[in-house]
Parts: sequence; C-alpha cells; structure tokens
Amino acid sequence: MSETQPNNPLHGVKLADMLTLLVDHYGWEELAKRININCFKSNPSVKLSLKFLRKTEWARGKVEQLYLKTLKLKS
Repeated sequence: MSETQPNNPLHGVKLADMLTLLVDHYGWEELAKRININCFKSNPSVKLSLKFLRKTEWARGKVEQLYLKTLKLKS
C-alpha cells in the first residue's frame, strides 16, 4: 500500500495520530495560537476537533502542514 504514494509523508498517517502528536508536543493553548481554530480554543478535545477537521478542508490542511513542520523539528 505504501508503494502507491512513496513520496507522500502523510500517506498512512491517521488524522487522530497527527492531532495527538501536536497536542502532546504543543499543548492546546499553543496549538490554538499556531492554528486559529475555535475547537482548539474553547473547551478543546481530540474527539470534537477531529469531527471539525474531517469536515473542514482548510483546517485539516493547516494541521497537516504543522504536523510536517513538527516532524522535521523532532528529527
């Protein structure tokens, strides 16, 4: 399966895993500063954030971009 998109670093990575890594790394407050989304600011939870991100393409794109930047920083 990974052979179909060998150059895509997001291939096979679940949105829940991305969000969990970002929350663990930055915390909700810092994450809300970096990505201005209400579900990160007001009573944040992984479950509600995932629900919003799955419906909102632009927000998911911002999360994916921050995830990739964070992976580069960690390596």
